[in-house]
Amino acid sequence: MKNTWTFRANHAVTRFMLRLTLMALFFAFAASVSAGERIYPDISQAKADIATALKEAAATKRRVIVDFGGDWCADCKILDINLRRPENAQLVQKYYVVVHVNVGDRGITDNDDVAERYGIPLKKGVPALAVLDSDGRLIYSQKQGEFESMRSMDPHAVTAFLRKWARTA
Repeated sequence: MKNTWTFRANHAVTRFMLRLTLMALFFAFAASVSAGERIYPDISQAKADIATALKEAAATKRRVIVDFGGDWCADCKILDINLRRPENAQLVQKYYVVVHVNVGDRGITDNDDVAERYGIPLKKGVPALAVLDSDGRLIYSQKQGEFESMRSMDPHAVTAFLRKWARTA
C-alpha cells in the first residue's frame, strides 16, 4: 500500500514538473521570438496607422483588426504568435488588415481616447481587439478582457475569433 501511494505521489510530482518545464519553455520561446522585434509601434502612430489600415481594407475588401497592447505584455506577444500560426495567418491575410495600437511602453498609460472610440475598456486588460469594417464602422470590440489571459487560453480561440468576424460576402 505504501509503495502505491509513493508511486502515485512521485508520478504526480513528475507530471507537475513536466508541465512546469513545458510552460517555461513556451514562455522562453515566446520571449525569444519577440524579444528583438517590436510588435507595437510608437504610441503617437495609432491614429495614422488606423487610417492607413482602413484605406488598405477598403481597397482590398477586408476588415481591420485593431490590436491594443504593448511590447511589455506577455499575453500580447502570445496573441501575436497565435495570429502568425499558419491556419490563422491565412485567415488574416484573406480577411483582415491588422493594426497594432501601443497602449504604453511600461503599462497601460496611452491611447485611451483611441480605445474608447472603439469600445475597448483598457482597464479590463490587454490584448484587446476591435474589428472594424473597411469604412471604419465598429463591428465588434472585446469589452470583457477576452484575450487578456492569452497565455492560459486554447490557441484555437484565436482561430474561432478570426472565423467569426471574417467578412465572407
